[in-house]
Amino acid sequence: MRKVKISFGILLAGLISGCSDGTVDGRWYTQAQVERGSTVFDDNCASCHGSNAQGAFNWRKRLEDGSYPPPPLNGTGHAWHHPFDMLMGTINQGGAPMGGQMPPFGNELSRDDQKAAIAFFQSKWDKRIYDAWFERSGM
Repeated sequence: MRKVKISFGILLAGLISGCSDGTVDGRWYTQAQVERGSTVFDDNCASCHGSNAQGAFNWRKRLEDGSYPPPPLNGTGHAWHHPFDMLMGTINQGGAPMGGQMPPFGNELSRDDQKAAIAFFQSKWDKRIYDAWFERSGM
């Protein structure tokens, strides 16, 4: 009976930890990146994009200055249309090239922190959205 309990405990621990390559549901990022990304996002992105990456209320409607409000990054906006390199470029260069006001974070965030922020908001994407992004981006 003791061996059964130990075996069950090992099996349960393996299932909980994922027992895989460390990625979340077979995605490109790890749970550690999502957790780090949560902090990075909260500290640098949430004030504009929302704590759940939900974006501004009327994000599709131009502001008086002609720029766009912060879009949702949680899979309900257009971020999933952009390949990984473009997402990284937007973080580095800011949103001005795409008609937004997002400041550049290239000198503020390390490359690992930028990737973690992407991991965080992509972790909010449902499987259908993530799979469409993955296929589209050629990762």
